[in-house]
Amino acid sequence: MRTAALRIGLTGGIGSGKSTVAGFWVEAGATVIDSDAISRQLTGKGGAALPLIAAEFGADLITADGAMDRARMRELAFADPGARRRLEAILHPLISEHTQAAAAAASSELIVFDVPLLVESGRWRQQLDRILVVDCPEALQIERVMQRSQLGLDAVRAIMRSQADRALRRASADALIHNESLSLSELRAQVLTLARRWQGRF
Repeated sequence: MRTAALRIGLTGGIGSGKSTVAGFWVEAGATVIDSDAISRQLTGKGGAALPLIAAEFGADLITADGAMDRARMRELAFADPGARRRLEAILHPLISEHTQAAAAAASSELIVFDVPLLVESGRWRQQLDRILVVDCPEALQIERVMQRSQLGLDAVRAIMRSQADRALRRASADALIHNESLSLSELRAQVLTLARRWQGRF
């Protein structure tokens, strides 16, 4: 009888390097289920969430090519916490449905749920065996995000304010990766070592 897969939650603030860490988990043999990718699918062209979003927020939040207008929704959600909660009420149940279906279909011994708002949601802890937090100083988060995106300083800070603070994320961790000055090879080594240790269930 096959041992039940170890369910790992992977989280970290924007710009922490979480996506890079997720890639190393794939190398370690894990199935990685990316909640952001699922969200983009749900809100992209023809996505299942679009009729609900149009009904809740109006058809002008849907672009001409049939996807959610991300820029406008981002502005609305950051300006109005109530709007963000209404959007989450639409997306979270759909994301949960898709993540659980993907987990049920996985055949690997490690399943990694890549969830940016894992700590904030409050519903993940009981579904996971371990939580891994990728952490770095806030100034470095801002620098990395501004280098890789078209977002300005105020927009990056607004995203960070919508996420749990570092102390809360760190307090939730079963393991913590300090991704401030690690090379890619050092980061990879930490992930692969942790994967071997957790596969041994200790």
